[in-house]
Amino acid sequence: MANKRAELSGSEMSEIDTPTLTRIAEALERMSPPTHGEPSFTEATAYIWQVDPDHLLPVPSVSRVDLVQLIGIDRARDTLMQNTLQFARGFAANNALLWGSRGMGKSSLVKAAHAEAVAQGLPLVLVEIAREDLGSVGRLLAVLGRHPEKRFILFSDDLSFSHDDTQYKSLKAVLDGGLAGRPENVILYATSNRRHLMPRDMIDNERSTAINPGEAVEEKVSLSDRFGLWLGFHPCSQDDYLAMIDGYCTAYGLRPDAATLRAEAIEWQATRGSRSGRVAWQFFTDLAGRHGITV
Repeated sequence: MANKRAELSGSEMSEIDTPTLTRIAEALERMSPPTHGEPSFTEATAYIWQVDPDHLLPVPSVSRVDLVQLIGIDRARDTLMQNTLQFARGFAANNALLWGSRGMGKSSLVKAAHAEAVAQGLPLVLVEIAREDLGSVGRLLAVLGRHPEKRFILFSDDLSFSHDDTQYKSLKAVLDGGLAGRPENVILYATSNRRHLMPRDMIDNERSTAINPGEAVEEKVSLSDRFGLWLGFHPCSQDDYLAMIDGYCTAYGLRPDAATLRAEAIEWQATRGSRSGRVAWQFFTDLAGRHGITV
């Protein structure tokens, strides 16, 4: 009889504790980080690499402009496009550093070249990695290397390094491959306002204070030398600036008075104190808004 009461007491206690245990389990599940499976790379043609936890976030619609609208950078456009198509078709291609003036279409060119290759039916995927996440690039390469059926452009936008920054060392895994070697289905495209990816005063300071000035900066300066392609972007002329705006007007079916358009465009760039593709787009955005057009 005592055993019967003990069994009953245990059963009743179990019934009482079940809701509590359920609430505890649900709370622990909410506190734990979400798990992300490895993508099949069929959800999208572009992804963003994120850490903590590591996962690739698909980008259904990439913010970009068409290749034909990139005016005034013909040589860089043609060179990068050829390199991109070679790679997407499974042939040899170079890592590329797009450097130079801000707002001249460096990142736009990378995204446009990727879009053109995808439009041709090539299995090319664009994967963006932030500069602050470069320390995890080895883990990302391991993921991409497990998908040899795809070709990946690893894209790092606005890449530069400060005085005490050591993230540049992680790039060697992509550019030189290290002991394991870089997966043959991955190349790196990076954009930067700096040709050597580091401040000029940093180079001068290390040269002036080091025992061996040449060796002091060689490791950091030579990082950019590891890119097979250097594509320079320089300030555009007024004619190119106006041609960019004309191209946007044509693409969006906007037909303002030519003389008025020219005067307003020149006044706009004068107030900004510069001419670039970005300034041209900002002027066109204002113009389109005044004409009731969404861009």
